[in-house]
Amino acid sequence: MLDIPSRVRVHVETPLAAQNDMGVCDAFEQYAPVREPDAMNAPHPPKVAGIDSTVPSPAHTVAPAPVTAGTPTVPAASSGSSGPGVLLTDRLAGWVSDLTTLHELTERLTRTDTLPDALQELLRAGAALVGARRGLVVLEPADRLGPDTMIGLGLGRADLGHIETVPRSALSYGRILEGLPGGEGEIAEPDLFAEDGLDPRHREVAARLGYAASYAMPLEADGASGRLGAAVWLYDEPAEPGERRRHLIGLYVRYAGEHLARLLEVERTRACMKTMAEELLPSRLPRVPGVQLAARHRTGPRGGGDWYDALPLPDAALGLAVGSVTGSGPSAVAAMGRLRASLRAYAVMEGEDPVAVLSDLELLLRLTEPARSATALFAYCEPALRKITLAGAGHCPPLVLGERRTEFVETSVSAPLGMLACWEAPSVELEAEPGETVLLYTDGLLHRTGDPVDRAFARLHAAAAGVPKPLRHDPGAIADHVLRTLLPDGAAERDSDEDVVLLAARFE
Repeated sequence: MLDIPSRVRVHVETPLAAQNDMGVCDAFEQYAPVREPDAMNAPHPPKVAGIDSTVPSPAHTVAPAPVTAGTPTVPAASSGSSGPGVLLTDRLAGWVSDLTTLHELTERLTRTDTLPDALQELLRAGAALVGARRGLVVLEPADRLGPDTMIGLGLGRADLGHIETVPRSALSYGRILEGLPGGEGEIAEPDLFAEDGLDPRHREVAARLGYAASYAMPLEADGASGRLGAAVWLYDEPAEPGERRRHLIGLYVRYAGEHLARLLEVERTRACMKTMAEELLPSRLPRVPGVQLAARHRTGPRGGGDWYDALPLPDAALGLAVGSVTGSGPSAVAAMGRLRASLRAYAVMEGEDPVAVLSDLELLLRLTEPARSATALFAYCEPALRKITLAGAGHCPPLVLGERRTEFVETSVSAPLGMLACWEAPSVELEAEPGETVLLYTDGLLHRTGDPVDRAFARLHAAAAGVPKPLRHDPGAIADHVLRTLLPDGAAERDSDEDVVLLAARFE
C-alpha cells in the first residue's frame, strides 16, 4: 500500500549520467509517474522508515574512460567542479534514490492491515527490487501454530500446484523452511538448467512454467517469532541480482519480517476469538413447524459480546433472543457465553413470561458481574398462532417485514441490564401475518453504518422495505439483502470493533 507517486531524480553531469545507473528506483516505472525533482531539496535523513541508511558503495558507478590522444575531452560541470566531485554527486544521487525507494516501499507495506495483503505487497516490491517478474511466498511459522499459506505473483493456483509437486529438498524455499544445509540465508540459482544436480521433477516444472533462475530469501522476525517463511522470485532467463540489489532487498525483507510477525499475531488472535464466539453461539438453528429461521453474525478481530439464540420450548413454542455485552476481547466473549447460558435456563423455566426471564437475568448480572452491563431482547413465539410476546432491556426494537407493512415494533422503554437496582418493563404482544418476517438485531448493525442513530434506523427500514419479492420467502436471503444494502461494498465483512447480529424469523 506504499503508493509511490514519483521518483527522485538528481541532476548530474550529463555525459557521466549517461554512463551510470542511477539506482534501483529506475526499476519502478510500473509504480510511479515522474515529477519535478523538488524532493532533493530536503536534507538526507539519517534513518528512513526503520531502515538503516548505511548503504555500501554503489557498484553501478563506473569510472570515466581514460582520455587518449585524439579523443575529445568532456568539459567539467558548469559549476566548475572537478571529475571526482561529479562522481561523488553521482554516488550520492544513487544512495538517495535507493533510500527513497526503500522509504516508499516500507510505507506501502506498513499500510497493509491483513496478512494476505502484506504478502502480496512483499512479492510486488521484492520483484521490482531484484528485477524479477514472478515469485511466490510460503508462510510456515517455525512454531507450527499457523496459519500456513502459499501466495503467488504472476502464478496461478495450477502453477503453484505444479511447484508443490517438486520435492521440497530440491526447492530453494524448501531448504530454507526445512533448515537443510545451504538454507541458512539467501539462495541464488542463476541458471537452473545449467546445474548438474537439478532434480528431474524441478527441471520439468521449471520448463513448463517458463522460469530459468530464482532468488530466495528467508522471512524472519526477531524475538520469539523466529522464522516465518520464505520468499522466492523467478526469472524468465538466467539471471541473479547484483550486490546492490541484494543489499536493498535484504533491508526491505528484514523490515517486512517484523511487519509480518505483527500481522501474524493479529491473525491468530482473530481466529482464536472467532472460534470462541462460534463455539458459544448455536451451532445450528432449530427446526420448528410454522417458522423458518436464519442468522448472520460478524465479529471483529478482538471478539465482541453480541450474541443470538433460538431454542425450542415446551408446548411447541420457540424462544428467540439477541443481546450485547459491553466491552470486547476474551472477557466480553466469556461474559456473553455466561449470559446466553443463563437466559436459556430461565427461558426453559418461565419462557412464556419474557419480563420474568429478563428480570432474573438482571438480578444475576447485578450480583455476579456488577461492573458490567448488557442489553437483551427475548421473544416467546407460538408459531401455530403466529403470536409473539417480547420484552427488551435497552435493546433495539424488532422490525416486521411483510407484503403490507414494514415497521418497527413499539417496545417499552427500559434501561440496559445492570443499570437499575430492579429491572421490570411491560411486555409487548405482536401477531404476525402469514409470510411476514421478524428481524431481531443488535445495535452493532446500526453503528457500523457510521450514521447517527435516527439516520441508521431509517436506512435499516429502507433496506428491509426494498427486499425483492422473490427473496421474501427465504429468511436467509432477506438477512443477506439487508446486510448488503445497509453495509455496502463488503463493509459487513471488514474488521470493526462493532459486532453484527441479525436473526430473521419468517412465519408461515
